[in-house]
Amino acid sequence: MRTSDWALRGYVLLVFVFVFSPVVMSMIFSFNSDRFPTIPLGGFTTHWYETIFADEDFWKAAQNSLIVSLCASLIATFLGFCTAYSDYRYTFRGQGAYLGIILLPPTIPLIIMALAMLAWFSKVGISGQVYSIIFAHTVLTAPFAMAIIRLRLNQMDESLEAAAWNLGASEWRAMREVILPFCLPAIVSSLFLTAAVSFDEFTVAWFVSGLNKTLPVHVLEIVQGTIDPQVNAVGTLVFLVSMTLVIIAQLAIFFRLNRSAK
Repeated sequence: MRTSDWALRGYVLLVFVFVFSPVVMSMIFSFNSDRFPTIPLGGFTTHWYETIFADEDFWKAAQNSLIVSLCASLIATFLGFCTAYSDYRYTFRGQGAYLGIILLPPTIPLIIMALAMLAWFSKVGISGQVYSIIFAHTVLTAPFAMAIIRLRLNQMDESLEAAAWNLGASEWRAMREVILPFCLPAIVSSLFLTAAVSFDEFTVAWFVSGLNKTLPVHVLEIVQGTIDPQVNAVGTLVFLVSMTLVIIAQLAIFFRLNRSAK
């Protein structure tokens, strides 16, 4: 193996260590009996997990996060699929601007997006509700779903859909029996990835949630004005849920690609 290959692998390893070291330390400190995160550890304990599991606010925030991430992922994936297919299937004037506007939300700073969402929701009288967070997270995550599904459509032979029409299938039947099965891995991946993004999102949720706080907002309330080891336990659970969703999304694409290669 060449020196450049070893250097590249070493660089990637260092990046992973830099990114995940704080997360790993937070997971370790979540089992620390001492109140303050110090080394050496005071001892092993599950007290902080028992504390948050006995906290009604934690369960309410967890419920809100699950509802928001599930609903936002379903709506965002549906909108992403419709957008990706319309771009794949049709050519129309202003198509570039159409795609640019759809892909714009992730490029806007979250604090600006949050303020805009808060102002708009307040104007129409729906701020501070769970569905306000769902709407906001749908706007944030739909571009990710669109990008994933559009990449999958790029791999499809354009003659497949036309062949289905020539064999007597209607447009809806061709959609059901050709397009959707081909896009299924990307759709599943989009569902889990957008759910992970929504589950982790804090800034927009903090502005528009009101009293219906999500888990990331609950974490902020825990750490305000004090150092509370509960935040390590909550952070560990949020990280594990998010990583599980991302891994499932990646496996959905990986197994489909392997099956296609065979």
